[in-house]
Amino acid sequence: MPIGIGPDHDALADTLARFAERAAPLARTRTQFAELGRGERPAFWKQLMSTGISSLHIAEQFGGAGAGLLELAVALEQSGHRLIPGPLLPTVTASAVIGAHGTDAAHKAWLPGFVDGATGACGLEPGTITLTEDGDDVIASGTTLPVIGAVSADILVLAGRCDDEIVWFVSPADADGVTRTAEEGVDLTRDIGRISLSEVRITPENILGARAGEVESLSVVLQCAEAVGIARWAQETSLAYAKIREQFGRPIGAFQAIKHKCAQLFIRVEVMTSAAWDAATAADGRDPDQSALAAARAATVCRREAVDVVLECLTLLGGIGNTWEHDIHLYWRRALSLLALGGSQDEWARRAGEFAVTTERHAALGVDDRPDFRAWVAETIARTEHLDPVSGRVLLADRGLVAPHYPEPYGLGADTAGQLIIAEEFDRAGMAAPTTVIGEWALPSILRYGTQEQMTRLVVPTLRGEITWCQLFSEPGAGSDLAALTTFATEVDGGWRIDGSKVWTSSAHEAQWAICLARTDRDAPKHRGISFFLVEMNSDGLEVRPLREANGDALFNEVLLDGVFVSDANIVGAPGEGWKVARTTLANERVAMGATPVAGRDRFDPVEVVRNLDSRTQRTALPALGRITSGTGALDALAHRSILKRLSGLNPGVEASVLKAASAQHITDAAAQVFEWFGPEAAVGGLGADVAGGGRAAKAYLSTPSLLIGGGTLEIQLNVISEQILGLPREPR
Repeated sequence: MPIGIGPDHDALADTLARFAERAAPLARTRTQFAELGRGERPAFWKQLMSTGISSLHIAEQFGGAGAGLLELAVALEQSGHRLIPGPLLPTVTASAVIGAHGTDAAHKAWLPGFVDGATGACGLEPGTITLTEDGDDVIASGTTLPVIGAVSADILVLAGRCDDEIVWFVSPADADGVTRTAEEGVDLTRDIGRISLSEVRITPENILGARAGEVESLSVVLQCAEAVGIARWAQETSLAYAKIREQFGRPIGAFQAIKHKCAQLFIRVEVMTSAAWDAATAADGRDPDQSALAAARAATVCRREAVDVVLECLTLLGGIGNTWEHDIHLYWRRALSLLALGGSQDEWARRAGEFAVTTERHAALGVDDRPDFRAWVAETIARTEHLDPVSGRVLLADRGLVAPHYPEPYGLGADTAGQLIIAEEFDRAGMAAPTTVIGEWALPSILRYGTQEQMTRLVVPTLRGEITWCQLFSEPGAGSDLAALTTFATEVDGGWRIDGSKVWTSSAHEAQWAICLARTDRDAPKHRGISFFLVEMNSDGLEVRPLREANGDALFNEVLLDGVFVSDANIVGAPGEGWKVARTTLANERVAMGATPVAGRDRFDPVEVVRNLDSRTQRTALPALGRITSGTGALDALAHRSILKRLSGLNPGVEASVLKAASAQHITDAAAQVFEWFGPEAAVGGLGADVAGGGRAAKAYLSTPSLLIGGGTLEIQLNVISEQILGLPREPR
């Protein structure tokens, strides 16, 4: 899923992709490395300018399209994906900086020139450039560090030191005292060089009003967009190769090691994409702190990751990927160049950590307000404040607010926008939205395939909190391979007799009812002959045995079924169709678990942990905090994008599977980092239920296997992604 969301963004990306295919094929670019390095513009430059791509973000009053940085990010992603040569990125960076921070006079002087085809460059560090005041003007002297587009640029945006302050300014590239020296770049598709200034006079209207970090933040957002395009091309190219390259008589993509690698690469690119999208969206807003926070997170998530993803893809291609003839090394070179030019990765992580301590990311979903509906929801929630918890839960259930997406009379049939309004009102009231826990997986199957009697008998009491559920699916010999289950149901008078055992059953010791899969036809193929039962947990012949986990708790249970009777009234769907019914349950399970936050049961909020560290330890912890919160922010953005697609009536796509796999590993990494922050205190705490501090941090980390195993192991999720999303062949059995 690319950065853009919706048909307008798709059309923009397609326009640039078709242009690149026609005007800038890589075979032609390969013949022009020397000319590009000398700063010569590609032959297609005027044609590219005529499309308006480079002036998307420039205000209409200066001849631009008046779009936002998100649209520019969509274009730059495609530029990276197609490896469009020449100074597009440095040009749009320079014009965006002038547009965001220039004076009115600077806007009038420079922006129309960009619209007409002028090129630009933006130096992100002052190098040795110093500024001295001379009346209202300043005099600039010194030399920059390497700057992409320096040789080809008509307009320069540079920084200089004035006392202890960094000041940004604009200068024509042909001004007296400006000298540009070309360097041989790692990226062979565009020029790079150093810019020397000798007493160059800068007038007041050409001094930019950017605060510390603002130019770097804007620039890195655009770099991240291009990095995403580079990484996506590499991922798609290696995936295509895995489908056609044969070894041992079959495509290498049929081997699980390759399948998992392809799936992991896909997940990494999707997370990068979400971070870049979030940063571009924030940059279009009016809150500089939000923009800076999102930019720092994107820089932390995307820049080094793009380099690593391309290298992983190169190795997946094998020896052919490491040849000069294969194009992947050109993409790798561009990703490396961006990493080198965009600032220290550790510094961006530290900056993201500093923001995490002081600033929370707020992302508006743009939901239609629906004032009458919102007022009704708020009034209902307010009424529960004057009721006891049981009565309050009944009120919420009877008004459809426990599961508002369910059809009436159980819910409100609320669309995505309605559900978001309800969630916002619970949040505004400082209340957790009610949940039916395992019922959130059980009830959708009953509502879709159950009888009216089953719905009447079970759905409303569950919503009211009178019935709790567990799930009798996994078995000792049928965990990830669930269809291999051996629990059997034999037909008897008035119903079925179930015999077998289930394992890893959450909350079975507390539940009143269970959803249970059992085989009813021993001769049917593996995924057939299975039926879906509703089992009362106090039934004769049913025994619950707690399973103590590595963390000392006993949330999970083994359940033995010895001649348990289940009436015909408690089978959901027709006999033998249980796998079809179960798929509704499993799909709901993945969505719920994929959205698991970093802070949760037995886990810490990493931000709060760092806030409570002593000042010296806190400074040391900031880069790691930045990496954790940047990853969390990217996953939040991935979920956010899915919601926006639903609001637009689009298919949300692959987000649920990606979130499940990515968040499980991310939370595990975060828990390990929090454990380290507690130092020796994390070695103390034992098994007590009320363990706190470092001991609780240890328990949190010891609790992470449930995330990596529950709802299908990470390896199974990678198989699902590689086969069902990426189209890789199944491994022969």
